[in-house]
Amino acid sequence: MAAAMLIAGVVVLCIVLAVLAFLLPRLSTHPQRGVDKTLGAGQHGAAHAPGKLGRWLQKPFQTSRKATNKSAAAGRRGRGRMPF
Repeated sequence: MAAAMLIAGVVVLCIVLAVLAFLLPRLSTHPQRGVDKTLGAGQHGAAHAPGKLGRWLQKPFQTSRKATNKSAAAGRRGRGRMPF
């Protein structure tokens, strides 16, 4: 149940960042940095586990960071291609 809620939270963050990046491209970088810092802190903390366990524990944070950054970039790209 907790894993499903975490996944849903990351999906919601991706959607919010994409919409924000589409509507306000310049102002969307600060929320994107905030999400990136938060997930980066979790990734950094998980990386302190020894050996392969550290790599396995940081993987969900790394994947979530990539997804949020990609969605924000896609929103900005979409806005750049609009005729107005």
